Amino acid sequence: MWRGILVFLLLSIPSVAAEARPRQINPIPFAHEPCSVLDNRPCTPSYCSPLEPGPCIPEIDYPYGENLQLTIESVPKDSDRAKYQKPDHDLDTIGDLFAELRTCWSPPSDHASAGMQMSVRFSFNKAGGLIGPPRLTFATAGVPADTRTTYLNAINASLNACLPLKFTGGLGGALAGRPIAIRYVDNRELGK
Repeated sequence: MWRGILVFLLLSIPSVAAEARPRQINPIPFAHEPCSVLDNRPCTPSYCSPLEPGPCIPEIDYPYGENLQLTIESVPKDSDRAKYQKPDHDLDTIGDLFAELRTCWSPPSDHASAGMQMSVRFSFNKAGGLIGPPRLTFATAGVPADTRTTYLNAINASLNACLPLKFTGGLGGALAGRPIAIRYVDNRELGK
């Protein structure tokens, strides 16, 4: 009988200790929680050592800020006109860079296509020059090859006309080598 009471007490002590522990707020964003292979719910796998004391919270590498994305319209909306004004100082923020890139764009006049969209990807060096030519990543489907070539040439000419950009030391160091993706949208009403 004493043995049964002792076993009962030993089994009830961990459950009482677990209930007495204060409930902690989940410090991991988006409700991701470390888990075991025996858990039957979606969870974030843990790569911690079993020899570490306390709970193990894995580091999750979210892909925020991997590349900079910008859309440039040939005819900006009235509410966006302020974003299309060239900064009067050295480029110090991402907003300044985007405003400068918007003012550089001049769409082609020949072989233009209403609703044409084209995306390119490129990087800057610290001095504000391009690291290689822009790489075409998207073009509107069904557009003739000469129209695509005309738009790509217009993009290259527009960027080259603005180069080198005048970065401050901080922005130049932060942007050097980072990919920038720009989507050009020709929203002009052509042929009217």
